[in-house]
Amino acid sequence: MSDGKKQEKSDMASVEFESSEEVNVVPTFDKMGLREELLRGIYAYGFEKPSAIQQRAIPAILKARDVIAQAQSGTGKTATFSISVLQSLDTQVRETQALILSPTRELAVQIQKVVLALGDYMNVQCHACIGGTNLGEDIRKLDYGQHVVSGTPGRVFDMIRRRNLRTRAIKLLVLDEADEMLNKGFKEQLYDIYRYLPPGAQVVLLSATLPHEILEMTSKFMTDPIRILVKRDELTLEGIKQFFVAVDREEWKFDTLIDLYDTLTSSSFL
Repeated sequence: MSDGKKQEKSDMASVEFESSEEVNVVPTFDKMGLREELLRGIYAYGFEKPSAIQQRAIPAILKARDVIAQAQSGTGKTATFSISVLQSLDTQVRETQALILSPTRELAVQIQKVVLALGDYMNVQCHACIGGTNLGEDIRKLDYGQHVVSGTPGRVFDMIRRRNLRTRAIKLLVLDEADEMLNKGFKEQLYDIYRYLPPGAQVVLLSATLPHEILEMTSKFMTDPIRILVKRDELTLEGIKQFFVAVDREEWKFDTLIDLYDTLTSSSFL
């Protein structure tokens, strides 16, 4: 194996990662110091108690510190940074104050929907800025004024370069699924976007894995970040209800499953 290939393999290897000592666990949303209208949105959305990543990461982000969180999909990470973003906003100022970048159009739209749902009582404006959509609609929405922009790096950088997405008021940058963004070749666009942000903008990075390439990037984007790793036995899959039904005979399993299905209203099952 050549030295170049060895280096490439080393860069993508995930590094050992431990939480910072200053990570505090806040067990309820009520004790996080969140604004009342945001709490209303959280409970209306159906949350009762914060997940493990939410208990640790939301308080850390609200300290205005840079944060690296190692988090899998399904752990409540989207609500983690959405709640943090909403708490940071001054909704009286109709300018983009938070920018959320993700690797796919579908994820960017999903994040937009979560931000709008949680911020339902805050009169928040959030736009999904993604490729494959009407450019004129992006320009119109951005000119109207958006508190939060959720998008993919390519379209977001295009809007910044065209000066339709103004970055002067951005105080928080969220990089969701950062490892996937690097895998898709967005590294240079992430650097380009970061260069347009005001000095001192807070950066929050979430990633399922932490290859050396990500830590190299964070060393340029971040200042003394708080590191958060939720252990596997602390993880919960948000929004997934689990059922255990004891049956006496093997052949009864399918009929029991059908009975359970008939009692539930959800359209998705695993």
